[in-house]
Amino acid sequence: MNEPLDIVFSALADPTRRTILAMLLEDDMAVTDVAEPFEMSLAAISKHLVILTKAGLISQEKRGRVKWCKLEPDALRSASVWMQGFGQFEPVNLDAFERFLEIEIPNAEET
Repeated sequence: MNEPLDIVFSALADPTRRTILAMLLEDDMAVTDVAEPFEMSLAAISKHLVILTKAGLISQEKRGRVKWCKLEPDALRSASVWMQGFGQFEPVNLDAFERFLEIEIPNAEET
């Protein structure tokens, strides 16, 4: 595997980060809104956001005094292409990925 792909899979390995991605499927969100449903500090959420940003899965931009997060679904393309090499995976369908994340969110919140 190459380093960018390692970073994407590493970012996706964490249930909190997968939940954040599912939240961002709906719309861009302020960092404070992203942090709201989690029982962890804003600093801890910010660390998760840095990892997602480094993986290219989200982007962050400052609008006035508020930092916003936006989903960057094209970052999953490299992972999808890599998995297609095994011949048993279809290209990533973002609607199916959203349904998968919705199923995983309740499980992630229970742990």
